[in-house]
Amino acid sequence: MEEQIKKFGKVAVMFGGKSAEREVSLKSGAAVLAALQRSGVDAHAFDPATRGLHEQRVFIALHGRFGEDGTVQGALELMGIPYTGSGVMGSALAMDKFRTKLVWQAMNLPVPDFVLLTAGSDWKAVVQKLGLPLFVKPANEGSSV
Repeated sequence: MEEQIKKFGKVAVMFGGKSAEREVSLKSGAAVLAALQRSGVDAHAFDPATRGLHEQRVFIALHGRFGEDGTVQGALELMGIPYTGSGVMGSALAMDKFRTKLVWQAMNLPVPDFVLLTAGSDWKAVVQKLGLPLFVKPANEGSSV
């Protein structure tokens, strides 16, 4: 156990946050925190909705905007705080489903037909182009909120 504490130092498990997925993130983060602590890591809960960023290392378990979209990754990089997961660009691109599809298309990767919907979208035209059934996901949220 003492070896694990020396190896990792103090680790913050970042979860909770301000997104619509706060409850899911609280559950994920609590599980990660418990597992790290059982393994002897000096891990501590960190909810950016209630505290400022000041931990030395961050295990990101945030979901949705402000957690998976490159925002917190950028803040941590600016402060020189190491963190888990993808970097700013990878996180931002992966969170933006529309732009991710555009990049894939530019690389000649197969992408199912899709339409970016807006408040003024012509639903009949969308159905005519894509057919039914349809699956609609938010372009910039995680999961399927």
